[in-house]
Amino acid sequence: MRRLMLLRHAKTEHDAPSGRDQDRRLDKRGRGDAAEIGAWIGRHPPFPDSVLVSPAIRAHQTWEIAWDAMKDRVPEPQVELIPELYGAGPSQLLQTIREASAADPQRLMLVGHNPGMHELALALTGSGDAAGRRALADNLPTSGLAVFDFAVDDWADVAFRRGRLLLFVTPKLLKQASDD
Repeated sequence: MRRLMLLRHAKTEHDAPSGRDQDRRLDKRGRGDAAEIGAWIGRHPPFPDSVLVSPAIRAHQTWEIAWDAMKDRVPEPQVELIPELYGAGPSQLLQTIREASAADPQRLMLVGHNPGMHELALALTGSGDAAGRRALADNLPTSGLAVFDFAVDDWADVAFRRGRLLLFVTPKLLKQASDD
């Protein structure tokens, strides 16, 4: 069994001072949402063994803030910046996941961007949480987390439509649940 966690970066400023998209940073809401989703991850094992992060500033800021919120509760994963995650479509993202076989983590997290992350989540979903599937159909919003299990022994065997969506959570959904 392999577990895949797809985390979209948190909310960002509209434009970076440099004018480069990769340099956009998290805004105030994004920093709060990244901390909230990180704290949630820290309360809901199992935790990722390996985290692959886009080199865009907003993606690694999201991971750093999320990690800071969970680090007192979870073992430290192996973290690697992967240039191919920036701007990747679902096929490239799937290839990156399959290449995780070399390190062979049981639980893998990707921190990246839409539209590729959302399209990948939709393409991987074969079964699972019906409410989560409906919510995920619309969007993988900033700080959104989709968690999948695959009944395979090797990341190289992960394929479209073979994932079981365990849950889909966002800071907005967490706030709604705490208000109920």
